[in-house]
Amino acid sequence: MGFTEAVRTVLREKYATFSGRASRSEYWWYYLFYCLALFAFGIVGIGIAAAAGGENGFSSLAIGVMVIAGLFVLATILPALAVQVRRFHDRNISGWWYLALVILGLVPYVGLIASIAIFVISVLPGTVGANKFGPDPLRPEVRAEVFA
Repeated sequence: MGFTEAVRTVLREKYATFSGRASRSEYWWYYLFYCLALFAFGIVGIGIAAAAGGENGFSSLAIGVMVIAGLFVLATILPALAVQVRRFHDRNISGWWYLALVILGLVPYVGLIASIAIFVISVLPGTVGANKFGPDPLRPEVRAEVFA
């Protein structure tokens, strides 16, 4: 799965789909898009603020860019959560574990370990063949006994 196909799949076809599985390529291409978009909003916002010279606070254009960036984040939070849960499903781990790790992330010092756990789960390859969350997104024709 390529960059545009992954972004299209996450934002159009599976916007709020928490069931099923997401391949590593779908997950990482979508997060690359998300980070690049936020980086672009930041660069444009900083450029506009620098061009305004910092006189009398923020310019209305800089505030407009911040509002658009905020709306972008609000519009993409649900698909970001959904693709993360589907990535956990690809590893045959319930999405509720993601919620548990996010809550643990709020605890000082434990948050670092929870973040590392989420990262490691996201990096590892998915289970081969079907699992209890659905068929393999890379090879849907491969059959595996779920409870063998």
